[in-house]
Amino acid sequence: MGKTLFVTDLDGTLLSSDSCVSARSAQLLNEAIDKGALFTIATARTPSTVERLMRDVKANLPFIVMTGSAIWNPADGLFTESTLMLPETAKKILDIVRNHDLPTFIYQLEEGKIHIYHTGKLSDNERRFISERCGSQYKIFHIPENGTSKIPERLTDISLFYSMQPTRHVEETFADIKENIECTPIFYHDMFGEEIGIMEIFSPAASKANAIKRLKIISGADRVVAFGDNINDIPMLREADVAVAVENAVPEVKSIADVIIGANTTDAVPRFILSALNLKQETVCEDL
Repeated sequence: MGKTLFVTDLDGTLLSSDSCVSARSAQLLNEAIDKGALFTIATARTPSTVERLMRDVKANLPFIVMTGSAIWNPADGLFTESTLMLPETAKKILDIVRNHDLPTFIYQLEEGKIHIYHTGKLSDNERRFISERCGSQYKIFHIPENGTSKIPERLTDISLFYSMQPTRHVEETFADIKENIECTPIFYHDMFGEEIGIMEIFSPAASKANAIKRLKIISGADRVVAFGDNINDIPMLREADVAVAVENAVPEVKSIADVIIGANTTDAVPRFILSALNLKQETVCEDL
């Protein structure tokens, strides 16, 4: 029997309604890992929050973070791989967000840490975003009180542009970037509701799907089972051999799923993994 790599999104998929891995989910995941499951996550989050969220899970593989622009190993706290923008691409994107006057975070990977800059005035949501992430050993903010950073003159090692602003404003900027820049742009709504649009801009080679291909090789897996709930999970679900949507997933995700399981509030992902692993072991025993 071949090896299966189980890959899950975090927010809205593995995480419960309070944005945590429930004690029951952690217990089930650890049981599955102890039985030999190859398990990892693929998330838009960075190592600073991933480390806190996944601390009760005995991970046996690196994690896909920042929507696939980096692979990070929780065992040693190091980035094992990253997919970064060309400086000229980053400069063009920065020019567009400035032309649209869209406040935007800029993420730069340097010496194993994420350095974060910002252009434009800070919103209340952004201030909360920063306050929840300050103090991490993996993340350094270079953002003054007025919100406009002194951005490095040469935009090297840029992994991400991230905006969380009123939907119409973000949509207009997103359309301009998508039409004129060779990159991987993503637009979606998240926990802030429909009135706030989220834009993530990555290198054209960065995606959860491409990172899964790499991790499949690293882990020696023969097939991939992926779990998701939102628009930004679609590329990885299409890359998987089995695409699994949670019950609370958006309609676009459910429409491409091979399997629909319970909601994220019911520990559905680890239950599915453990059930699949037990079924596989029973099948092997029957074959013997």
